[in-house]
Amino acid sequence: MTTRRAFLASTSGLALAGFGAPGGAVARSLGPDALPAGALGASELAALPGKVPLIKKTWRPPNFETPIASLREAFTPNDAFFVRYHIAGVPGVDARAWRLEVGGDALDRPQTFTLAQLRSEFEPVEIAAVCQCSGNRRGLFDPHVPGVQWGYGAMGNARWKGARLREVLARAGVTRGAVEIVVDGADGAVLEATPDFVKSIPAWKAMDENTLLAYEMNGEPLPHWNGFPVRLVVPGWTATYWMKHLTSIRASSTPFEGFWMAKAYRIPKGVFPTVDRFLSQEAEASTPITEMVVNSLILAPGDADRFRAGQTVEMSGIAWDAGAGIVSVDISVDGGRSWRAAELGPDLGRFAWRQWRHLIPSLRTGTHTFVARATNRQGMSQTQALVANPAGYHHNVLHRVTVQAG
Repeated sequence: MTTRRAFLASTSGLALAGFGAPGGAVARSLGPDALPAGALGASELAALPGKVPLIKKTWRPPNFETPIASLREAFTPNDAFFVRYHIAGVPGVDARAWRLEVGGDALDRPQTFTLAQLRSEFEPVEIAAVCQCSGNRRGLFDPHVPGVQWGYGAMGNARWKGARLREVLARAGVTRGAVEIVVDGADGAVLEATPDFVKSIPAWKAMDENTLLAYEMNGEPLPHWNGFPVRLVVPGWTATYWMKHLTSIRASSTPFEGFWMAKAYRIPKGVFPTVDRFLSQEAEASTPITEMVVNSLILAPGDADRFRAGQTVEMSGIAWDAGAGIVSVDISVDGGRSWRAAELGPDLGRFAWRQWRHLIPSLRTGTHTFVARATNRQGMSQTQALVANPAGYHHNVLHRVTVQAG
């Protein structure tokens, strides 16, 4: 477990293990060339305690991206999983002293739970699900928008194990008057003027059988940087709702009005194909971001890779959505003029990503643009053109890589 002292040391810039500055092969590991030059120039590979080298975007608060090579496994290793924080005060948490307070005006019986109680008194449930920052690929927006300039790796796929939130709420006597469930974590602001990171989800989403209070990740206790000892897991929804270091759950009969709901993580109303609407938080022109959009990523080959003419090349990647399930991935080797079906890997669960591959038996001499396009069971697919929005959310433009053969 990472102590507060270790955290402060790591984020001071002195204890981060550096692994090279932009240049040569290392530069390619720091993200796509389409990222702003300043963002690439400021990035470096660095290791937080308990993590392998990740792409450091900011160190206070800690924001670290998973290199694309670490996304090739069915489940992203815990030590390679991306790290995302909004405020810099990230304390170490003693699991023995940790308590979860469950209260609010829409509960009959406020409760306090220990970690041991969550583990022993509620049915353990495990769900495979993609956890993806709402702003993943923000750095690829053109024109660029403010915020952490993420490339492709503010995401990961893991097996999350814990208790169903609805069972915990039932134990506390949640009432029909509950409109939203408000969640808070142990992290806090360093400056008094910074709003604490507090979120809410609609009561109906909290009562979904897939919404968990997770204490394990890929068969191990949650890593410190990914929410130890307990985090909220909301499969299919972007990670802004996946509260880390959870300490408080409040059932509220009125909509929550905190900054991170009323002002942040909002998208223009009616622009994206939203199925899971958060009606109690909708405004005239905007709505909270909720579920992820259909997306895919080419993991191999890499952009600017070179091959011999006539060489057999394997394309591979991942595809995911909000939980309807991926049914097909089509790939193109000629920039989107013609398409063919890729072979899908095992179905790891409706909220997990789906691996895919396609063999190109003989690559002709010249420049080739490979493209991937995913489609889910609802018939939704990726977009050809960027859907502009001020915060840089939901980037799901068809992914392209250009390779040379000769």
